[in-house]
Amino acid sequence: MKKTRERIYTIIFGTDTPAGKSFDVVLLIMIVLSVLVVLLESVKTLQTVHHDFFASAEWFFTLIFTIEYIFRIYSHPKPIKYITSFMGIIDLLAILPTYMGLLFDQATFLLTLRAFRLLRMFRILKLTRYVVEGNQLMRALRGSLYKITIFLGVVLTMVLLMGTIMYMVEGENSDFTSIPQSIYWAIVTITTVGYGDIAPVTVLGKIIASIAMLTGYSIIAVPTGIISIEMGKVSMKGKQKESQKDCGHCGHSDNDDEANFCSHCGKKFE
Repeated sequence: MKKTRERIYTIIFGTDTPAGKSFDVVLLIMIVLSVLVVLLESVKTLQTVHHDFFASAEWFFTLIFTIEYIFRIYSHPKPIKYITSFMGIIDLLAILPTYMGLLFDQATFLLTLRAFRLLRMFRILKLTRYVVEGNQLMRALRGSLYKITIFLGVVLTMVLLMGTIMYMVEGENSDFTSIPQSIYWAIVTITTVGYGDIAPVTVLGKIIASIAMLTGYSIIAVPTGIISIEMGKVSMKGKQKESQKDCGHCGHSDNDDEANFCSHCGKKFE
């Protein structure tokens, strides 16, 4: 029994064996097909003509993924750890909507969450470089968190002030019926989206709107600049770390790459 669990674990969670890689490739194909079925089912004309096919395909994929999920729990040495992990939660969300659809209408369209399971391709195809780059991006985002928070605070204050002023200038006659409505207009304008559902009529209102539009173009580059600086710092730290030599005797890591002896214990590098 134990050997069977280990064999199943190797196939399902491992990618170093032909069987494990084949399983994961087939799984990715199934995920893509299941997401495609859900997307096509949302088209009314196709849904009307091929309703039975979509229903059968949906349950087919759900049963397959349910069996896979059960085997993952069964074969994992620490089932709770897998269930509470990111991919474990995604695997569960991939099958729940179909069963929820028995109780709630339209719940099955949440099956597009299965697309998140395609994240397994990074592990399956050994795209470790992309994982490393992703980690660097996360470190850069964490490093710029406070700066971005302050920036968003400034933008929020600006939007609040501009929305209040526009409410006072334009009033309800120009569809600026409340301060929240005016703030919505300010957000749409500063972000340069410009839906056009609300627009100023007075000359002063148009001047304020022009300032908001120009301001929007200028502030778009701020978060990009903040993150770019942090990305540069992270990249520089990575290069410095690569150029350093670790001592196998004392563990000191702040040695020059061209050094022949450890600067801490004096041990000669092999």
